[in-house]
Amino acid sequence: MKIIVQNLATEYQDEGSGPVLLFLHGWKDTLHSFDTLTPLLSRTHRIIRLDLPGFGNTEITQQPWTLDNYIQFVVDFITKLNLNVDVLVGHSFGGRIAIKGLAEHTLQAKKCILIAAAGIAKKQTLRNSLLRLIAKLGKAIIAIPPLNIWQQPLRKKLYQSIGSDYFGAGSLKETFLHIVREDVTAQAQQLSLPTLMIWGTDDTQTPLSDGKRLSDMIRGSELHVLDHAGHFVHREKPQEVAQIIQKFL
Repeated sequence: MKIIVQNLATEYQDEGSGPVLLFLHGWKDTLHSFDTLTPLLSRTHRIIRLDLPGFGNTEITQQPWTLDNYIQFVVDFITKLNLNVDVLVGHSFGGRIAIKGLAEHTLQAKKCILIAAAGIAKKQTLRNSLLRLIAKLGKAIIAIPPLNIWQQPLRKKLYQSIGSDYFGAGSLKETFLHIVREDVTAQAQQLSLPTLMIWGTDDTQTPLSDGKRLSDMIRGSELHVLDHAGHFVHREKPQEVAQIIQKFL
């Protein structure tokens, strides 16, 4: 399905009936991230999921966006569809949107579900600082002929050494930097609505330690940890995740 939101052609799916669950996907992901989970939940709930701007089949923005821009886009999407969101579900980047939007009451919901949510900015460790310096130096060196013919693959290796998605962000590079630099732990401490958190023990992108920190910050939240699951725990173990969500609902 397509709808125009903020002059952007926006792809979304609307399935099932009942209380509304709005799903927000992670960075470099799409609404199809929830393909295996949706059939399990749409028997009793209305499941709405969308491609956020710049991902999937939703148009990309002309200017770099901040987290606040994405939050406002979700607000406008909800308004356009005239939704009353019962539960806001966010995976990774989508969780970052949910935390800040709900804490500041820009977004409204009765409950929140965070799946491997992002939101804790990475510490500026000495190792990471040195790696970033190496990456900058490497960028300058490989711009010199004849090394410049290896520029793209070498730059990719340098950014991978830092553990960053920056190289793969394409035209969203500046948006990516805005997003990952924003820490939402202060907002997490302001959340007061019932919050379910689901994490995998083997998550390397938003490690379980982040989940435990966020759980300590969000009053009354409950954290469920699934063994032998990574960052996409909802894809790897949809049955278990669906059961946890249904019990929470």
